[in-house]
Amino acid sequence: MEETPQGGPAKTSLGMDENVEGLLAYLLGPITGIIFLLLEKESDFVRFHAMQSTVTFIAIWILQLVLRIIPVFGMLIGMLLSLVALAFWVLGMLKAYQGERYKFPIFGNLAEQWVGKVNV
Repeated sequence: MEETPQGGPAKTSLGMDENVEGLLAYLLGPITGIIFLLLEKESDFVRFHAMQSTVTFIAIWILQLVLRIIPVFGMLIGMLLSLVALAFWVLGMLKAYQGERYKFPIFGNLAEQWVGKVNV
C-alpha cells in the first residue's frame, strides 16, 4: 500500500483511503469484490484484495453447492467450509485495513496472477 507524503494511506481513484477500500472489497464477499474490480482503476492494492475476495468466496460457495449432494458428510464439510469462509472474511478485512497485501493460501496466488490480467 502506498502512503501519502504526510504518512497516511494513499487515496484511490474513487477518493477513499486504500486501506478502507480494501476492507470494503471483502464486506459482501464476491459482490463487493466484483464492484471494486470494475470501479477501481488505479490502486493495485485494492484490486488485489477485490480479486482475492471474489476468487475466494466464489470458490467456497461453489464447493459448498457441490458438497450438498453428499448427505451427511457433505453437510459437515460444508459447515466447516462456512467457518473457513468466516475466518478468511475477517482476516481479509483486517489485513486490508492494516495496509497489508496478505495472500490467502491458494486463492492469494490466483488473485495476484489474475488481477494483472483484468483491465476493465
